[in-house]
Amino acid sequence: MRKSLGGWNLYEIAWLGLFSGIAIVLTVIMKDTLFGFTVFLTGVLCVVLAAKGNLMTYIFGMYNTLGYAYLAYMNGLFGEVMLNLLFFVPMNAIGFFMWKKHRDGGKLAMRQMDQRSLFLVIVLCVLGSLLLGFGLSFIPGQNSPYIDALTTVLSVVATFLMVRRFKEQWLIYIVLNIFTVLLWVIRMLDGSPDGVLMIVMWSAYLINALYGYYTWNKGVKEVMQ
Repeated sequence: MRKSLGGWNLYEIAWLGLFSGIAIVLTVIMKDTLFGFTVFLTGVLCVVLAAKGNLMTYIFGMYNTLGYAYLAYMNGLFGEVMLNLLFFVPMNAIGFFMWKKHRDGGKLAMRQMDQRSLFLVIVLCVLGSLLLGFGLSFIPGQNSPYIDALTTVLSVVATFLMVRRFKEQWLIYIVLNIFTVLLWVIRMLDGSPDGVLMIVMWSAYLINALYGYYTWNKGVKEVMQ
């Protein structure tokens, strides 16, 4: 793709502009809060920058983490709350310094997992989701415990892979984003005022995850050459 300003290609600029515009329109039409809009926008910036291997992803990610935790709490998704406050906040700080340490000529050094390691990751995701879902089902007010558990476990695993600079993080994110969209569809049907905006946000993440895998796959090949 042809490069544009500051190393951004036309797809990335158009993608960011499109979903930022959608967020503004939905915020006005649905009379959503400015806070909800800022969570959406920082989330979009975070994932776009992650796909580019840019350190600023962790700066925007910290705000998005705290904001999303609050929205999840208001919607009874306590697994998401615990995930964001107890895991993502410290991992944002760790990830920033790990990415800063492993750079080659200003670019992030991306890695690829072997098949055995990837298989073990898949098994861990399945078993972890079943166990956590069973536990969450006993919490009063918990909505969609097993889907909430799956998105929680996938988020933890993908974040570890992201900090370790493995391209397979994006495969986990693709599955994660599909199920998180489903989670918020259920919440929207139950009357959540934040449902539509969160569905659009996570749909944007899904598109970006596909692009992220494409970009990181190229990055790994460059490192291996």
